[in-house]
Amino acid sequence: MRRREFITLIGGATAAWPLASRAQQGGSIRRIGVLMGYAGTDAETQLRMGAFRQKLQDLGWTEGRNIQIDFRVTSANPDRIRSEVEGLISRAPEAIVASPGQVVLVVRNATSTIPVVFANVPDPVGIGIVSSLARPGGNITGFTSFEPALAGKWLEITSGGYLQSGQSWLACAPAGA
Repeated sequence: MRRREFITLIGGATAAWPLASRAQQGGSIRRIGVLMGYAGTDAETQLRMGAFRQKLQDLGWTEGRNIQIDFRVTSANPDRIRSEVEGLISRAPEAIVASPGQVVLVVRNATSTIPVVFANVPDPVGIGIVSSLARPGGNITGFTSFEPALAGKWLEITSGGYLQSGQSWLACAPAGA
C-alpha cells in the first residue's frame, strides 16, 4: 500500500514540476502585437479582440500578469499602415497577429525576424504573402477563410441535386474593391 502511495506522489510531483517551474519564471511578460485594418470602434473588431483576449485567458495568459497585447487599428491608407507597423515593431513584440491582407503585406515587408500570424486573408498565396499554404516559409504563417481552389468543389456540391433549379450563382468583389 505504501509503495502505491509513493509512486502516486512521485508521479504527481513529476507531472506538476513543469507547471511549477513555469510559474516561477517570475515577472517575465510576453508581448504580442496585434494590427488590424479595421475601425477600432467597429463592433466586429471589438468582438474579435474580445474573443482573442478570452482565448488567451483560457490558455492561462492574463494581460498585465504574463502577457501584454499591443493592439492597434489602422485605415486602408498605405502610409498610415506603414506608420502603425513601424510603431508596433519598435515595441519589440515577440509575435505579431495581422489582418487583412494589405496590412499583412506591410508587416511581412517590415520584418523577417518577428513571427507573423495572419488571420482571415482570402488568398494569401495569390496576393504574395506566402509562397504556398503547405509551406508558407520565412517568419509568416496563418489561416485563410477562403481557398480559391474550393470554389469548384462548392459548385459541384450545389449542383449535385441540392438545388432544384440546377443553377448556381457566384458573387465576388473584384480586386481592389
